[in-house]
Amino acid sequence: MKRMALRWFGLAWLAVGIVVCGAQTAPTAPKPGEGPASGVPQDNPDNGKKTPETHLTPAQAKELFRSVDDILHFASSDSKLPVKHEVKRKLQTRTSVEKYVVDKFNDDEDAKRMQRSEIVLKKFGLLDRDFQLKPFLVSLLTEQIAGYYDSKTKTVNLLDWIAPDSQKPVLAHELTHALQDQHVDLDSWENKSLSDVSKNVEDDNKHLAVDEVDTAREAVLEGQAMAVFVDYSLKGSGKTLLTSPNVAGSLNEDLTDNSDSPVMARAPLLLQESLLFPYREGLNFEQVLMKDKGLTEAFAGVLDRPPSTSFEILNPKSYERQAKVPLLQMPDVHGLLDNQYAPYDIGVMGALDVRILTELFAGEDAAVALTPQWDGGIYYAAQSKMAKTPEQKAETGSVALMYLSAWKSPDAAKTFAAIYAEELGRKYSGVKRQQELESNGEQIYQTNEGPVLIALNGNQVFTSESFELGLAHKLEFLMEGAQSNGNLQTAQTTPGAKELSGAIVHVFANCGLMRVGMPH
Repeated sequence: MKRMALRWFGLAWLAVGIVVCGAQTAPTAPKPGEGPASGVPQDNPDNGKKTPETHLTPAQAKELFRSVDDILHFASSDSKLPVKHEVKRKLQTRTSVEKYVVDKFNDDEDAKRMQRSEIVLKKFGLLDRDFQLKPFLVSLLTEQIAGYYDSKTKTVNLLDWIAPDSQKPVLAHELTHALQDQHVDLDSWENKSLSDVSKNVEDDNKHLAVDEVDTAREAVLEGQAMAVFVDYSLKGSGKTLLTSPNVAGSLNEDLTDNSDSPVMARAPLLLQESLLFPYREGLNFEQVLMKDKGLTEAFAGVLDRPPSTSFEILNPKSYERQAKVPLLQMPDVHGLLDNQYAPYDIGVMGALDVRILTELFAGEDAAVALTPQWDGGIYYAAQSKMAKTPEQKAETGSVALMYLSAWKSPDAAKTFAAIYAEELGRKYSGVKRQQELESNGEQIYQTNEGPVLIALNGNQVFTSESFELGLAHKLEFLMEGAQSNGNLQTAQTTPGAKELSGAIVHVFANCGLMRVGMPH
């Protein structure tokens, strides 16, 4: 969903590589029998207080600066990405790092779009109505950051409160981003989505044409950096990710442990999955390519021919076959809507978004079973022109939403329609079914925010929320008719929309390596 779930928030903030540390510093990869990493403030069981934070001595800082070149060459050897020039390095204080995160959050285009898209996420039920997204995300990032490479200044930033041995695995991750930057220029390679609001049908389909490019690319960047991180952590054992395939599975289990991250532990599923997706699924994607195609293709090859959808990240074999995911067409709805509504948001409801939504609504087992049956989806949101004040515009009731999803079978479509209908009571109050108004394949409800139409037609499900019922039927006719012309688009690698979760993923990825992306 413009990476609805992910892309909306720039759900990929990891691409530049910051890890935000809260009360604790970033741990190294675990070794058998090893205790907490040196330099990490620990809880005192006697008084509940944390030991005072330590800072690097001049000798330690000198050692850390000196290690950058060695680790850069390790990352180059491990990834087969050549070193074209040395990487600048700078020591940062906790205050300066936290300022960097907050400034980046405030300035990032995806973050701005995320704030706008917050209403749509709530409309879909991915966030609770009373959830305050921006302050929570600032707290989450502040807790999670551990280290970062800044692609604008071409500098790897070291942290003055973490012991050198604890920072070195993080450096392996961040310096992989530096090598990626030297190969493709990350500033131009990463951000391919359009940030403006489309005003006509041509703009609508330009936005949709990019599908989930940024989300997929962020997963590539983080997956590659995680592979090098793992190999650096294992180098003393003589093992690698390629020779020890079970390592990734163990790491994935570790990534879901939020016991030392209180803010992450209480984050909505959307934010947790958006933050983890580039690390977890990106690493899995890279591991498959390393095994099937070799290191050069898994690193430089993927940077030169990146995937364009979260579906490809979740299904690496589809990427290897160069199979394109059909992209649903957006019809011209502006003639019906523009007198009463202003265009608000449009995007792709991608495989990752569907997985998150299905897990939230029906549980993990349902998500695992249904997500592979996904075959495309788009949404369009419009805001009533009756909403005049900022307070009125901030209400979910001011926005009307339509969503068309396609499935590989009528049974899968029927299952999704039932799951979606079951959750209406969680999103709205006063939900009442109006069966007397329904035609074949329809479910119609009245809610405190207006009518809801759920229409099942073969392998497609159309939903309309808050549009007047007669208008909703006209929109259904247009949306379904646009897909029957036999001229489906496919996901492209040119500028366009982000999937719903995409904005979140992008914001996370652009802030650096997060603690949640590292083994505990």
